Order: sequence, then C-alpha cells, then structure tokens
Amino acid sequence: MMYNIGFMQGRLSPIIEGKIQCFPWEYWKKEFEIAKRIKINLMEWTLDQKELHKNPLMTEKGRAIIKNLIKDNDVNIPSLTGDCFMQKPFWKENGVEKNNLINDFFSIVTACGELKIKIIVIPLVDDGSIDNVNQEKELLNFFKNFEKFLKKHNVKIAFETDYNPKKLKYFINELNQETYGINYDTGNSASYGYDISEEFFFYGKRILNIHIKDRPYKGNTVPLGEGDVDFDIFFQLLKKYNYKGNLILQTARSKDNHHVELISEYKSRIENYLTY
Repeated sequence: MMYNIGFMQGRLSPIIEGKIQCFPWEYWKKEFEIAKRIKINLMEWTLDQKELHKNPLMTEKGRAIIKNLIKDNDVNIPSLTGDCFMQKPFWKENGVEKNNLINDFFSIVTACGELKIKIIVIPLVDDGSIDNVNQEKELLNFFKNFEKFLKKHNVKIAFETDYNPKKLKYFINELNQETYGINYDTGNSASYGYDISEEFFFYGKRILNIHIKDRPYKGNTVPLGEGDVDFDIFFQLLKKYNYKGNLILQTARSKDNHHVELISEYKSRIENYLTY
C-alpha cells in the first residue's frame, strides 16, 4: 500500500496559546519550507473563525503568496479543515448572523477552488455537533441545494461526525457520493468507542480523507500507540476497502517543543505500517 502522508497545518509550529490546533499566524509561511526539508509534500490547511477574513486563504494577496509557496517548496494543499464551521456552525444560527456565515462558506469554497484545494472537511463534532433532527434536515437540504456550486469549483465536502457507524451511513447516503463523503478520524472514533471494522463496513467506500491520531476511550489525543486505535486493523481495512485518499497527521503535540522531529517520527511510523 502506498498513500500520501501529509500534516495538519500548525503541527510544524510552536504551540499557540496552549491550543493543540489553530492557524499558525506567525509561522505559516515557514511551515512550507520545513515540510520540504523533512520531505512531506502535503499540508491540510486550517481555518479558524477568529480573524477568518484575514487568513491568507481568504485574501487575494494571501492566495498569491500561497501559490508561490506551493510552487517553490513542492508542498501541495489537497484539503482544508474548517474549524470555523465547528466554532460557529451556520446550521445553529438565525437571521443576519446565519446569512453572514453562509456567505463565508461560499467565499471559502471559491478560495479553495482557486488554490485547487479539493476537499473541505466540515467537523460536525463538539460545538458543531448536530443536536436534533431539524438541524440535520437543514444541513442536508443546504448541501443538496448547493451541490452545483461545489462542482463548479471542483470542491468536495468531507463530514467528520460523532454519529455512530449505522447512523452515519444513513446520513451520508442522503448526499451524492460524487461530491460528499466522510473524513475519518482514527483517534476520534477510538474515543467514541466505535468498532473500526463496523465503521468501514457501513461507510468505508465513502471515506474521502483521513486524520491520523490516537486517543483512549473517552480521552484526549495522546502519542501514537498510547491510545486505543488498533492501527494494525486500520491499515488492513484501508487495503480491503481500496482507500485511495491521503493520510493527514493530526497527531499529539510534542511536550518539549520538538514538533518537527515528532512529525517526522510519526511519518516514519506510518510508513512502516504501510510496508507490511
């Protein structure tokens, strides 16, 4: 098995304000150079709600800089995690605020199309978790109505949810598989206590993107191998279900600020699994 291994933007930068993940404002350009040096050619972009419109992805000048960094360092951006949608979910708002957030969604899709970012991950977890049937219906109707818009910009949506495997199957089957799929997160599934074989059985063919991390049951992110993810079975299932997407390292942060070295170590560990 051969897969492209990438990293979540910010994982090659110092921890900011104690957060495991956020946009690395002071270091985002440097991460391209570091990734090139350690031979990782994929980055998953991150978008926070805070200062969203100042993020370089959201400005014409910023996108021009990003294009040059991609070209100069041979580090591509195939996907984006929209933490902004989790931090301020438009499906839970009303009135003017809701319209503003939806307009932001359209702007994000347009920007991704320009930069050839093909997958937007929408986290339906934590504050973005779907609370009731009405929210689910509204979300599904929204994406059904704007599928043509996504296709126009050559962008697909990968939902990351806290739904159990059977419920997630029914949810994703409501949407066209040409445009919509699943972002599978190894650590989150372990923390929910879901059976990985059951998950792949119900929706393995709809997985578009994968986040690699480790978590114990009902626990937070820990170093790979210290949680409850069964990586042996995981990689067997990737082969069985013919997964062809990327593996994005969204792993635990270094406790002694050796973030670059730790990502390199994790990359090597995943590569070892892939040689079995």
